[in-house]
Amino acid sequence: MRHFSELSESALRVVDAAEGLVQDRGFNGFSYDDVAKLVGIKKPSIHHHFATKADLVATVAQRYTHKFRESLLGIEGRHAQSPARLTAYADLFEQTFLHDRRLCVCGMLGADGESLPQSVNQEVQRFFEINQQWLTEMIGQGQADGALRTSATAATLAEAYLCALEGAMVVGRGLQSPRGPKAVALTFLATVLS
Repeated sequence: MRHFSELSESALRVVDAAEGLVQDRGFNGFSYDDVAKLVGIKKPSIHHHFATKADLVATVAQRYTHKFRESLLGIEGRHAQSPARLTAYADLFEQTFLHDRRLCVCGMLGADGESLPQSVNQEVQRFFEINQQWLTEMIGQGQADGALRTSATAATLAEAYLCALEGAMVVGRGLQSPRGPKAVALTFLATVLS
């Protein structure tokens, strides 16, 4: 699989279309025909860029993870304290959800995990590992400076927070509710803030 930064403009349009389809329908809910219609090209043109759907979706997940990681660095640059960083983190999920109740790419793919090709599962796992590690560090800092009060370990709380945000998107979509990850994050954080 090539790195997404090596793709042509036309291949990136295919990735953009596939990303939206993954967020709306998951891995098994769309085909190259769907992508071709969105991009306005013929199916063989997609195969020219991505031999298989696994190649395409692995690239979607790779790029999504990279953008998310850049956002995490941006949060660190804009916010000094753990509570503000954790609130800004929830905003990333909220921004996605506000776009027609779309779900996190890797959250949606994770739900299809048993039927995903290994290359896609590896990218999804990488996304969650990066997020878990970042959240553990941010929560650990908050515990160390006294901003967060909890007897749970930073890693345990990080996992619970990530699960709450991903779950809030799914439940919000299922209920067709405007209440998304931000509201759940504020409730969650209120229970641990000093």
